[in-house]
Amino acid sequence: MFTASLIPEAFYWARSAKYFEGKLTVVQVSTVFGEDPNYWTLALLGTDQHAMPYDFEIVGPLVLLDENPIRQAAE
Repeated sequence: MFTASLIPEAFYWARSAKYFEGKLTVVQVSTVFGEDPNYWTLALLGTDQHAMPYDFEIVGPLVLLDENPIRQAAE
């Protein structure tokens, strides 16, 4: 199944015709409904919604660069 290639709690670039008007967005693999890959969903960041992985085309993993840590505005 498609979810076998996903990593739990990882972030991915994805797009869907059903969500965000087909624009590229970041989703997170969620195990909130169960640890078995059959129960994984994609958390839609910036919302309180989850979607099924097959509703999205996964473009690739989101890579965070350790070289340039994100700094808080107050720093």
